Amino acid sequence: MAKVPVKTCPICGKPAVEKYRPFCSARCADVDLNRWFTGSYVIPARDDEPVNDTSIPGADEDDNI
Repeated sequence: MAKVPVKTCPICGKPAVEKYRPFCSARCADVDLNRWFTGSYVIPARDDEPVNDTSIPGADEDDNI
């Protein structure tokens, strides 16, 4: 029988617990949530991407300056 690899907590590296998956404890889950709330995790974006004004609800072609 093949062994299933144990997933580790992304915060501290301890084995994950099913109740708090993918974390090992409520503390590590709270640490991760706090990182999201404070902006520690960021999705990268490029400022040089063209903006499509037609994708904005209510935007008319005449509104472009």
